[in-house]
Amino acid sequence: MPSRTSAASTDAQLDRVFHALADRTRRSLLRRLARGPAMVTELAEPLPMSLPAVSKHLRVLENARLVSRRVDGRVHRCSLDTATLNEVETWLRERRAFWERNLDSLAAHFEHEDT
Repeated sequence: MPSRTSAASTDAQLDRVFHALADRTRRSLLRRLARGPAMVTELAEPLPMSLPAVSKHLRVLENARLVSRRVDGRVHRCSLDTATLNEVETWLRERRAFWERNLDSLAAHFEHEDT
């Protein structure tokens, strides 16, 4: 059984991930990075915002450990960090089983009422 500290840490990480995913621009950046690493300027090019605004979005994604950044002189290259997405997928899969059982029970209850 995980410790409270471990559970709190996991919850805090999930909060950061879901906060990061809640924004359309950040999801757009992740979709682009799913095709492969890119420089910050490449990521910013199609977006209707300034380079500093894109950098702020990238920092949120980095804080959530969804994106990693490598600096080579003045060039910043970003990559998708799939490990964190895999952890979130596992968390969602565990909850899906709970909800499916409860929704199946609810459906059975209403089917029984109709007879």
